[in-house]
Amino acid sequence: MSSNRVATSLLLAVATAACAADAGSSSSTAQTGAGNPITGEGLANPTTSVVTNWGDLPDGREWGTTAGIDIDPNDGHIWAYERCGSGALTGGGVSCDTNPVDPIFKFDRDTGEALANFGAGIFVVPHGIHVDSVGNVWVTDFDENEDGTKGHQVHKFSPEGELLMSLGTAGQPGTGPNQLNQPNDVITAPDGSIFVSDGHSGQNMTSMQEIEEGRAAGQTGRVVKFAPDGTKIMEWGRIGLEHGEFRTPHALAWDSQGRLWVADRGNHRIEIFDQDGNYLESRYMYGRISGLFITDDDTVYAIDSESSPTNHPNWRNGVRIGSVDRDAITAFIPPFERESRLYQGAAGEGVAVDADGNVYAAEGPNSLSWAGGAFTKYVAGG
Repeated sequence: MSSNRVATSLLLAVATAACAADAGSSSSTAQTGAGNPITGEGLANPTTSVVTNWGDLPDGREWGTTAGIDIDPNDGHIWAYERCGSGALTGGGVSCDTNPVDPIFKFDRDTGEALANFGAGIFVVPHGIHVDSVGNVWVTDFDENEDGTKGHQVHKFSPEGELLMSLGTAGQPGTGPNQLNQPNDVITAPDGSIFVSDGHSGQNMTSMQEIEEGRAAGQTGRVVKFAPDGTKIMEWGRIGLEHGEFRTPHALAWDSQGRLWVADRGNHRIEIFDQDGNYLESRYMYGRISGLFITDDDTVYAIDSESSPTNHPNWRNGVRIGSVDRDAITAFIPPFERESRLYQGAAGEGVAVDADGNVYAAEGPNSLSWAGGAFTKYVAGG
């Protein structure tokens, strides 16, 4: 069978599996033992209340969208960013380039007070955020400005906001030795290695022709590994459907075994790899995932902000919760209601969980208006 026919068969298989899950929720429910992982019905919500518009914004500013939030491993407080007042992902004339206020925040996890705020003049559109073991803050910038002088980079800051390192060539997307192309997320390993998930455009490619045209145009879906000093070591992946390929690798997380979890949003799955890029296994029960967070006890929190009537019918937005050791959902945090996504709602793109089990969501373009602010706190039950 030709490679095109194999790839087309895989695309049809993905669509068929999604339709089977939508139509045959009883079989999916059987995997969890209780509740429906597609709609969240019958699954416990581990939070007791919702705090909307969480976090203090400086006077005179309005919340923009976001997709990134993380926990400081040293003091447990919250690091996040907002896109300098922009209500959209791109376009509209507002970005951190045209409105160069400080996009990166550190919030007190109890009060929401802003403890730090920096990063002005460096970004176009922040996208992913990660706090490493010593408190350095890593943020990706996935778009470029009109002058081609900013964007498509990963920036490393000290906890005080000093710029320590930048990966990629400013404003010049590509796949060359020192280039990135729409970097979505970044994470560091215990040995200091840096992993970047790169390529945002594949998620809406619904035919092999579109995928092949995207590849030919230099668009990508890959994970790039760097040494601690920023030297590129290797990469794996491209836009596609097979294991080890991605249609938008949107978020990254580690489990306790040191395995890298990649939210493969357009393929409605999580792909799991070792640190050399070898594919290990997948998870299919978490929806169209935008953000991932894995706690120290290996509980997975995956937030679905993108399931809609046109790209993932019937799957409800929200936070799905499970264990790393099996593909099953054990709890669900429901979304905000949204009429244009009847029965599906609207939820954020980023997710993080503090030591007390409180869950924080970073609200993206699909949920900002319904959430009322860039960040939402879901308070853990007693």
